[in-house]
Amino acid sequence: MELPYSRDVSIEMLLVSPLHRYEGRPSDGPLAAVGEERRERIDIRAGLGVVGDRYFGGKAHVREAVTVMAAESLDAITTELGLDAVPDAALTRRNILVRGVDIDAMRGARFSIDTGNGPVLFLAHRPANPCAWMNVTIADGAHRALRRRGGMRCEPLTDGTLALGAGVIRSSHPFD
Repeated sequence: MELPYSRDVSIEMLLVSPLHRYEGRPSDGPLAAVGEERRERIDIRAGLGVVGDRYFGGKAHVREAVTVMAAESLDAITTELGLDAVPDAALTRRNILVRGVDIDAMRGARFSIDTGNGPVLFLAHRPANPCAWMNVTIADGAHRALRRRGGMRCEPLTDGTLALGAGVIRSSHPFD
């Protein structure tokens, strides 16, 4: 399938978490991280997800193994909630934070991300809706503020490697 639309972007965060840290009641707080979750590069496997991530290879998560979110979503809630600083993107638990494209508008799109190691192809299936944990880990009101801005749950269609920094997204759908 041809991906006729292209946009330069910046990959601002890559996250690999072997542990589902937001379980139980939000008032109890998240579980501690196991090792460093932020990465400079991540490996993606078609139909499996992000190597080392908690959802890698999980049959129930094949169509939503990789979560991608726009950095602009965090900028927007910073303003809306009157926060002193942009929240740490890792608190959203998304695998890829990209600046320069409205990921939430890409539902149903096939798109690739290329950060210099060749394109990695994805299919954006459904929104990665925020959960109540956002009110605990980010700020009161973050759960509501992130609705329709939480990113997309994506299926990886090809293998590849992504790295922090400059990149290009090509899409089957036009960008807004």
